[in-house]
Amino acid sequence: MTEEIQFYLSEAEESMEKAVQHTSSELTKIRAGKASPAMVEGLRVDYYGTPTPVSQVANIMAPDARTLLIKPWEKNMLGEINKAIKNSDLGLNPQQEADAIRLNIPALTEERRRELVKQVKNETEHGKISVRNVRKDVNDTLKKLQKEGTSEDAVRDAEAKVQKLTDAFIVRIDELLAKKEAEIMTI
Repeated sequence: MTEEIQFYLSEAEESMEKAVQHTSSELTKIRAGKASPAMVEGLRVDYYGTPTPVSQVANIMAPDARTLLIKPWEKNMLGEINKAIKNSDLGLNPQQEADAIRLNIPALTEERRRELVKQVKNETEHGKISVRNVRKDVNDTLKKLQKEGTSEDAVRDAEAKVQKLTDAFIVRIDELLAKKEAEIMTI
């Protein structure tokens, strides 16, 4: 197999790995009934006119399974963080204290659990689509190489390897889905 084909295969594997990592990080943002700092890390607050992630202006802790504590490094950020949480789609009611914001995470209802599972399935489907798009791009590149004179057998072998990679990464995404679904549905 030529060096060029090997390069495209390793690039495909790297891109597919990034798709799985992105899917995994998106799944951590979906709450599963217990408090996790990742739930609010994506929120952006107005920090001196610049939209900034909460994690860059405050310390986010989970003192117990049902509570998040957000302690900004500057007291004047309390109001901004409070406003960002209220305007978000988290559905949480922040309680402002002297120097922190406390978020009590309510127990999930059965209906809310099902909605979250749908959200998880949607997110994992996006991950699978990303992996398939990588496969399509690499296969298109391999066909171009064949037109440029690379042997048909080498291209066919490379396409088979790309398909094996795709299948392996889709299995990993399915495993992420199963794990997160079990986490959400566990009461």
